[in-house]
Amino acid sequence: MLLALACGRPATDASLAPRSGPWRMELDLRDSGAVRAEILPFLFDLEHDSAGWVMRVHNGVETIVVNEISLANDSIRMRMPLFDSEFVGAVLNDSTLAGSWCNYNKGPAYRIPFTAHAGKTPRFAGHERSAIDLDGPWETHFSPGTTGMTNAIGSFHPTADRVTGTFATECGDYRFLEGISTHDSLLLSCFDGSHAFLFKAVQRNDSLIGRFWSGVHWQEPWVAVKNPDFHLRDEDSLTYLKEGYDMVDFRFPGIDGGQVSPKDSSHTGKVLLVQVMGSWCPNCVDEALLLKAMYTKYHAQGLDVIGVAFERQSDREKALAGLKRFRDHLGIPYPLSYAGDANKETASAQLPFLDQIVGYPTCIFIGRDGKVKRIHTGFYGPGTGEPYAAYQRELDRYLNDLLGERALANIAR
Repeated sequence: MLLALACGRPATDASLAPRSGPWRMELDLRDSGAVRAEILPFLFDLEHDSAGWVMRVHNGVETIVVNEISLANDSIRMRMPLFDSEFVGAVLNDSTLAGSWCNYNKGPAYRIPFTAHAGKTPRFAGHERSAIDLDGPWETHFSPGTTGMTNAIGSFHPTADRVTGTFATECGDYRFLEGISTHDSLLLSCFDGSHAFLFKAVQRNDSLIGRFWSGVHWQEPWVAVKNPDFHLRDEDSLTYLKEGYDMVDFRFPGIDGGQVSPKDSSHTGKVLLVQVMGSWCPNCVDEALLLKAMYTKYHAQGLDVIGVAFERQSDREKALAGLKRFRDHLGIPYPLSYAGDANKETASAQLPFLDQIVGYPTCIFIGRDGKVKRIHTGFYGPGTGEPYAAYQRELDRYLNDLLGERALANIAR
């Protein structure tokens, strides 16, 4: 009965409440044809005070605060703060919850069954001492040997009781992964409200042989081997202007009305960053927070930013509502526009001056002269550690150089 709870089920008067304190949730990633369940675990805390209920989801050093929680009779709903998803379930007793995680960005029928139990327990069970030396970096290939193979660099940080880390790809990263290394196995997971990631691997000689699950809609094999000399392609080389273009031009509706365009007179003579993004994209969240910091620091010196969003909600009003939620939750100070559905065909039609959109986010850097100076594909977020810090430093230096172009031009005259 519980697993059949419909996403969007209404609630009435509260009577049965869960226990405050630490909890462990399991998402059942078994697809319709599978017999054996693949379980994605993550940890969270539940607290209750005069303001209501608060859920805190933990992934490594990341904590996601969820405060849209309603209880009614034996029903509970917990809506994620940024992405269009929620938990809809029942309170079986004060230490057990069960129901479905509903991710509306993937369609009205996308749901994953969950159970949650109160108590302080580990994310993954396992107490054997690990035989794997996780010091990297690890050259990683997803779907190796196929035409769909993608490359990544794995970076893992073991401590006495857990492993954290991520995989950096050419289009971003796999967020804040957390798990364990026990005996000859590596187990990692992440839940952020948009994605549910599970990684498993065993050591075979000098390699990790594994499988990756993204919710119930995708899974693939992966292999990794230590290789300090392995590098991904330069992020500034993946997307470029088509021949004959040196500028960008578009006009899309702003999420609060009006139109947003790089050709608006308010941007004349300024450095402009065009962020191609989506409110459903966690890497876009990471980039938006960094662009917000750069905008706050340099706007008075002539830096502007605009967002061009491609959304997974096909309903325009729902897409706009998601973008407003994205803006308000993150405190984005620059304008956002809505460009259409998040698919390659729409992006190509709406941004015809680009050869392609390889991934979200993509950031276009435009100088004071209105010409494109750089196009950066993807974003390495804080889960990557030093690559994120290095890009922060490089971006700050680069923007300083772009903002100084007018002064140098005046001196040259």
